[in-house]
Amino acid sequence: MKLVVNGEEHVVEVPVETSLAEVLRDELGLTGTKVACNEGHCGACTVQVDGMPVLSCITLAHTVSGRVTTIEGLRDHPLVAAFVRADAVQCGFCTPGQVVSAAALVAASPEPTVDEIRHAMAGNICRCGTYPKIEEAILHWRD
Repeated sequence: MKLVVNGEEHVVEVPVETSLAEVLRDELGLTGTKVACNEGHCGACTVQVDGMPVLSCITLAHTVSGRVTTIEGLRDHPLVAAFVRADAVQCGFCTPGQVVSAAALVAASPEPTVDEIRHAMAGNICRCGTYPKIEEAILHWRD
């Protein structure tokens, strides 16, 4: 199968039941995408497919036909620096999924309201409880 990930085309041979997260981490070595619950509940594995947030742990790789963007593909996005400035990183495990979701949000709505942020980020769980700092980072991502 072919996947376009972070602008690069990759050809991988994996069983049909292989998740997108497994392909990204195990086949392509893109370990920034984290897997925590492996059931689509926590958002740690969030990547974008054609700009839309997708839970890669429950997305079968063979169903993906669009362009995949991982946290590695967003390393130069201003949100990364905004998360650091706002001290929204804490343990860092959820951060890749948070940034990927936030990047999709600001691409669609460059100046999101707090309500828009809370709605867009509702699928991303932070066990450290840094939600106010994550909101701050997204509100001030261009500063």
